[in-house]
Amino acid sequence: MNPPPQRLKLVLAYDGRPFSGWQSQPNGNGVQDHLKAALRAVSSRDLTVVGSGRTDAGVHALGQVAHVDVPPGRYPPETWRRALNAHLPATIRILGCRLVPATFHAQHAVKRKSYFYRVWSGDTLHPLEIGRAWLFPWPITLATLMAGAEKLAGTHDFAAFAANRGQPESSTVRTLYRVRVRRAGSLLTLHFEGNGFLYRMVRLLTGSLLQVAAGRKDLPWLQWLLTAPSGRKTNHCAPPDGLYLEAVKYRIYIRDSGGQSR
Repeated sequence: MNPPPQRLKLVLAYDGRPFSGWQSQPNGNGVQDHLKAALRAVSSRDLTVVGSGRTDAGVHALGQVAHVDVPPGRYPPETWRRALNAHLPATIRILGCRLVPATFHAQHAVKRKSYFYRVWSGDTLHPLEIGRAWLFPWPITLATLMAGAEKLAGTHDFAAFAANRGQPESSTVRTLYRVRVRRAGSLLTLHFEGNGFLYRMVRLLTGSLLQVAAGRKDLPWLQWLLTAPSGRKTNHCAPPDGLYLEAVKYRIYIRDSGGQSR
C-alpha cells in the first residue's frame, strides 16, 4: 500500500498588481496558477492548491494561506519553500511552509481573517504608494471616520456591503471583532478583523466610511445600511490598490479520548 500524501500549509505574500487575483484564471495569471506551476516544476505532478479565500486583481496579501497535498517524504518543508520560491515570480513569495494533519483545510477551518486598507489623504499621491494606497483628495474628518468605524463593529447583516458574485450567500451575517483607524501624516489605515467577509465587503465598507468622513453621507445613512438591509446597497467601492489580506487564523482541533474533534 502506498503511503498517503503529506499536507503542507503555505503562508504567502504577494504584490497583487501583476496578477488577475488569487483564483486560477483562463489566462493562467491567477496567483493560484503560478503556485500550481511552481509545484509542477518541483514535483513533476499536477497538484491541487486550496486557498483560504479569494483576493481580487490588484489586492495584495501579507498572509494568504493555502494547503497542498504533496508526495510523501520527498522534501522537508523548508526545502519545499525554497524550491517553490525559486520557480515563482519575484512578486509572490512563500514565507512559511510546514506539515499539517490531513484534517487541516485552508478554507473550511478559518476562524478569523484580518485585512487593512491604506488611504492617502491629500491631493498628491506619493509615487512610492502607486498601486499600494488609494488617493482620496477630499478633506476628511477623522473623528467622523472613527465614529463610523465604531458603528460597523459587532454582528450585523452586511448584505448592503456585498457585491454580487453570481451565486447567493447562505448568510450575509458576519461579525467584525475590530474596526480600527490609524493616521500617520497623510496615510490613513483602516483595520478590519472578523469571522468572515463577503465579496468585496472590505472595499465597500471602506468606500462608504470615506463618504461619511468627507461629509458626503452622514452617520445615520451608514446605520440605515446596517439595519434591515434587504434591497439596500452601497455603491461606494474603494479600488483594490489599497487593500491587503493581513492574516488568517484557524480553529484548533483537539481529539478527545473518544476520537471526536471539538
